[in-house]
Amino acid sequence: MYILSLIPNKTPNIVKRLFSDYTWDFYAESQKKIYFTFDDGPIPDVTEFVLEQLKEYNAKATFFCIGDNIRKHPDIFAKILSEGHAIGNHTMNHIKAWGSNSKTYIDNTNACNHIILKHANTYTTQLLFRPPYGQISLSKFKLLIKLGYKIILWDVLSKDWDKTVSPEQCLQNVIQNTVQGSIIVFHDSIKASKNLRFMLPKALAYFKEQGFLLDKIEY
Repeated sequence: MYILSLIPNKTPNIVKRLFSDYTWDFYAESQKKIYFTFDDGPIPDVTEFVLEQLKEYNAKATFFCIGDNIRKHPDIFAKILSEGHAIGNHTMNHIKAWGSNSKTYIDNTNACNHIILKHANTYTTQLLFRPPYGQISLSKFKLLIKLGYKIILWDVLSKDWDKTVSPEQCLQNVIQNTVQGSIIVFHDSIKASKNLRFMLPKALAYFKEQGFLLDKIEY
């Protein structure tokens, strides 16, 4: 099993080189930008807290949404879009790539895309995709690329979901490892809520003070 707790806070360069077809960062950009991303929402309270914090710091982000959560909370999904953030596909039911066949996985991914389009109205952003748990296989990768999806992984993990990691350590995971062009993973989920509420305002304040522009991911 792909255990996220064992993954380094900073993705090693050798991993990025070995799997260079995935997007891990935007180091090559000349602007001083970083990219906050939020997985597993939208849900009441937690996603709304994230949106409030982003607005306070005039920051944009990318939300990798679970389709079933969009179905349950279309008003929160609409708010994400109305406030100028980007949307990514995180499958309909947070399905694992390892242990599911290609048809099941692709159908689940497309179901999420369909519900995004159903609720987005004027949503025209390209097909950003982040596999749940970071799990992917070569066969599924090829199918996703053929369908037009761009696979976004990460440079930095906050590990906000991990209850063995303190809020202070989550913050340090982000501050110590983020550089220009980094893609950072947070979670707008109940599981991550305690750590997220502590560190997100502090991380936003820190990077704004350092002169970073917090931007959304575009295709």
